[in-house]
Amino acid sequence: MTTTLELVTPSLRPVVDALWQLYRHDLSEFRGMLPEDDGRFRAGPLPSYLDGPDDPDRCGYLVRHDDAPAGFVLLRGLESEPRVLGEFFVVRAARRQGVGYTAATEVMRRHPGRWEIAFQEENPRAARFWRRVATDLAAEPCTEERRPVPDKPHLPPDTWLFLRI
Repeated sequence: MTTTLELVTPSLRPVVDALWQLYRHDLSEFRGMLPEDDGRFRAGPLPSYLDGPDDPDRCGYLVRHDDAPAGFVLLRGLESEPRVLGEFFVVRAARRQGVGYTAATEVMRRHPGRWEIAFQEENPRAARFWRRVATDLAAEPCTEERRPVPDKPHLPPDTWLFLRI
């Protein structure tokens, strides 16, 4: 079984759009988001990574597992540090098989430098996952900070990891 990353192109946009709905559904457990009237979740920041003129500071990767779409990675800060892992998702059927770990470590190795990664402590699996990735990859000890979620004072703060690859 192999896990690969494919740079998102316009032809892959419908695949990422479909995966986005699964991602937002999973995240709704921790963020209290509900679908819009049409039954779909809002696009949120997705268009800022994939729409409009080419933005050399942002990109997205489709995660494939055995050639099937299995998730995505959206990042910014390609032109200047820090690199920020904006959104990260692996479908449930591919979890606990090393797919997420391979995708996260591969994207960070492709874009070395200073990184910032946010996650929710309320999601204990994500918290363990990101701390493991940071510990395994960091060139020096990483640090953490709790930050309020912008424009959402009703939500618990995010935990941010700071590391250098």
